[in-house]
Amino acid sequence: MPQRFSPADYIKITVLGFALTALWSSLHSIVLPLRLLDFVAESEKNTYLGLLTFSGLILAMLAQPIAGAFSDRSSFRWGRRRPYILLGTMAAMLFLPGIGLFHSYAAVFVFYCLMQISSNTAQGPYQAFIPDLAPQERRGVASGVKTLFEVLGGIALARLIGYLMGKYFGGEGEVWLWLSLTTLAIVLLGAMAATILTVKEPAGAGGIRLPSPSILYQTFKIDVKLNQDFVWFLVSRLFILMAFATLQTFALYFLKDVVGVENPATVTADLLIAIGAGMLAAVYPAGRLSDRIGRKPIAVTSGLLGALAIAVLFFLHSYAYILFSGTLLGISSGAFLSSNWALATDLVPKGEEARYLGLANMATAGGGAAARLIGPVIDFFENPAHPGQGYSIMFLGCFIYFILGSLLMLKIKGEKQ
Repeated sequence: MPQRFSPADYIKITVLGFALTALWSSLHSIVLPLRLLDFVAESEKNTYLGLLTFSGLILAMLAQPIAGAFSDRSSFRWGRRRPYILLGTMAAMLFLPGIGLFHSYAAVFVFYCLMQISSNTAQGPYQAFIPDLAPQERRGVASGVKTLFEVLGGIALARLIGYLMGKYFGGEGEVWLWLSLTTLAIVLLGAMAATILTVKEPAGAGGIRLPSPSILYQTFKIDVKLNQDFVWFLVSRLFILMAFATLQTFALYFLKDVVGVENPATVTADLLIAIGAGMLAAVYPAGRLSDRIGRKPIAVTSGLLGALAIAVLFFLHSYAYILFSGTLLGISSGAFLSSNWALATDLVPKGEEARYLGLANMATAGGGAAARLIGPVIDFFENPAHPGQGYSIMFLGCFIYFILGSLLMLKIKGEKQ
């Protein structure tokens, strides 16, 4: 741990989150929904999008804790975490062109899954920078900065990717798709290089202790009696992130089918920007406040605010109210992610930070994966006789997720006060 943790150090250990969020937010919300329209029937688009992203996120749930376990047992001369960040990021960049190269659902499916494995090989070890390097009393602030960069990543490219993919959706050629993918690759490369070059980890002797099959099994094992708080943390986080992931995944199709906007890519980008603005307003203050009054009050309140935003969106479908609801969702999301991740860093046991934070992100990926299962439900209930019915069921599900997640968080007893 450095003797003095400066403002620049917060940026060094969290900047990779900017690129990872920019990549997946753009792919999930704009690029993939429009790309799949080239391969699948209009009446089955939610089902195929849900299947694609569900499968990839299940792989993410497996890859991230395993990469974390390997990282925890590494002692390379330039650190335990950075070698995996380099390897995973470069592999993700190698597979990214597959989204545009091949004109079949099966090919896109394969390359998307390979990207999930690669990206999470980098993300698992990267997330351990905060408990590795940030002082205990500053982890709330560090988590706030981490979430701040993730918010910025989610909105910084939204309008640009929305504009480029809007041209692609309008039939103006594949060059617009390739410009979108190239932009994402450049951002990912830049953030990875900044992380590798600026983060200073304690040097090891060189090498790695390979986990045995029993250790890999132990990677996913949690002693429920000793870690009840962590189990409740995982379940509550899963439900609340299910709500956010559902909206992120199917927003473009909702805007296209129910609201009837002419260019759903650009309006989806506007919605992401509104959400991002709300997150920017909340994320850093929530992290600082959680250091003073505790993590749980902030996280529970943010979940209830998310339920309120869903209620607004359920009853009011105009463009203005959609942006207003997006802003509320952004405030909810920013406060939740900042305080909830700080809570995660408090609960993980010493010496197994990367593994447990990888398990914590299983709730992130698991919530995202479970959210995709509502895709077939939307397609089943969505029909000309009852337009919008499938999306109404989707909103009702999100409302329930927020309420359940907030109530389950009250079960956590050992949070930092």
